[in-house]
Amino acid sequence: MEAAAGGSRRRPTLLRLLCPKKSLVSPPTPSLRWLLGSPRFLPALTVAAALRSLSLPDDASSPDLQREAEEIRGLLVRGFDIVGAVHVGSADAGGALELARAVRERLYGERASHGMVGGCVELGSGEIRFVVSEGDGVEAVEVTEVVWEDDPGRLLWEKGCLLRCELPLKLPLYVPSDDTSGIEARFYSLIESTASKLRDPHVSYLIEGPRTTPGESHYSIILHGNDLNSVPHLSRNGSTEEYDANIVSCSKFFPAKRSLSLTRENADAIQITILSNQSFNSSKASTPAVEYFPAPALASLRAINLKLDILCYTSVDFPVAAAVSELVIPGLADQLSIMKKAIVSELTTQQPQLSPYHFVPPGLLIPVTTIYDTRYGEIEEKQSELRRNLHLRLQLPLDRPLLRISNALNFSIGGTDKKASKSGSSLLRDVHREIPSSGVSGGIISLIDGSYEYYHYLHDGIDDNGWGCAYRSLQTIMSWYRLQQYSSINVPSHREIQQVLVEIGDKDPSFIGSREWIGAIELSFVLDKLLGVSCKVINVRSGDELPEKCRELAIHFETQGTPVMIGGGVLAYTLLGVDYNEASGDCAFLILDPHYTGADDLKKIVNGGWCGWKKSIDSKGRSFFLKDKFYNLLLPQRPNMV
Repeated sequence: MEAAAGGSRRRPTLLRLLCPKKSLVSPPTPSLRWLLGSPRFLPALTVAAALRSLSLPDDASSPDLQREAEEIRGLLVRGFDIVGAVHVGSADAGGALELARAVRERLYGERASHGMVGGCVELGSGEIRFVVSEGDGVEAVEVTEVVWEDDPGRLLWEKGCLLRCELPLKLPLYVPSDDTSGIEARFYSLIESTASKLRDPHVSYLIEGPRTTPGESHYSIILHGNDLNSVPHLSRNGSTEEYDANIVSCSKFFPAKRSLSLTRENADAIQITILSNQSFNSSKASTPAVEYFPAPALASLRAINLKLDILCYTSVDFPVAAAVSELVIPGLADQLSIMKKAIVSELTTQQPQLSPYHFVPPGLLIPVTTIYDTRYGEIEEKQSELRRNLHLRLQLPLDRPLLRISNALNFSIGGTDKKASKSGSSLLRDVHREIPSSGVSGGIISLIDGSYEYYHYLHDGIDDNGWGCAYRSLQTIMSWYRLQQYSSINVPSHREIQQVLVEIGDKDPSFIGSREWIGAIELSFVLDKLLGVSCKVINVRSGDELPEKCRELAIHFETQGTPVMIGGGVLAYTLLGVDYNEASGDCAFLILDPHYTGADDLKKIVNGGWCGWKKSIDSKGRSFFLKDKFYNLLLPQRPNMV
């Protein structure tokens, strides 16, 4: 038997990947990717996400591991861990595995006890080869089966959940007036002392389930610091009861039906609030006392203001006491350490105003945390460079803002419409998602990339029926830039649009307050003035020529993704996409019609064809675009910014 000659038969190794394949192989240049998973809470050898090493291509096989570990420490949510590495442009999967072990050791100060993955990608073919080692010191073996999950979000969130803890701190730092040489040592001691007090008996943790609507009741308990390593004594609803820690699991805090996805507007987490009870376990009543400690020399007091905000990932079946002890408290200590390094160099000058934010950018299933210095505006060069490096590490495009503060996860208690409260608007959004197919056989659909709001006649109490269609199309386009975080300015009113055109000299002062039409060229002037956005214009002499522009329009939606305004001799529309069969020439245009005058009833809008696919000539021979009229198509460009 083979077992006699070569030892026992090796059991099959299954590697499960939740991240898209392109996150491991693209771009096809020499580089290194760190693989993230949750060995404790997800099935063994499961990869949830990939981060790109910021080492140069020539250094991909020998990155600065200390720098990589420090930067990953700030991004990584507790509960997730480094589980491997993939080397693009190398044939050494085992070498990638060893790099992952080394950076993980620098991250946590110990070798990983869980299984680790190494991979290598051949540049020409994009083929990936994986090896795994099921423990430290265990020989790496080839992976026999690789599964790319079809529904990775469900695997992450059906049995997983988030915990969030915010902790504002105001720490007193006393510095001798005549000697500041020891300020760093005093500051380090202050931070270490603060971290050690998180397990003090007088510290309590209020654990609350998420609320989705105001006034909704939720399950809540209180843990005390000295309960975290024993059977906890949990206070609930004003009474003290004794629980077995194993039965108070995280699932207790969530409703039976909860979302199995994590988005910016839909981020539910168990909320943890830290309380201080100095009289806890006191055997007798006592009056407040003040102690006086005289300073040996003149000293100044510096208040160190910190705002901690951490996320942790765990299984819904995990005991909440263990989650606080093993995830939340170490996570707070980690964030304190990160902030300590950022603050220490500026202790004698202006103190940084550090604020953590949590994101789930496109293409990433798990949350990441970043810490921004809010002394600076978001367009300040230092902040832009920080976001650019984050985009590179998270493999995000460099032409769109995905990690600005307004992109952060929203954990606030929502009303009936979290989206409306987030943007400050109650307008219908993304109405095209409900429409039926276009009827183009074998076509390729190219659509707007991102969200927009539907502006149409009679909105905002303005009777613009018969003259305001181009204004409404411009407002829809402006809403796209706002919702994609390219701009924070409000969508302009008709009068404000007219004022811009007068200010730049395109119109006379009498234009303000009039009912005069505007067209594609005027829209381009306003977008340039208010947003600094450039536009392309396509001119066609007749509506019959518009199908000839479908290929160019498809490229626009695939590369720019912005709404297009169709103007000309008669009416203005907003174009949201095209369905184009290049072989047959058959095509359809996804039209958002601003001429609608009814209430914001999605069903009525879709059924009435106010948002829908339009062919140049429909099945009854009717032309949507008039052959005896010219048309101008305004193609706003996506700003190149992060």
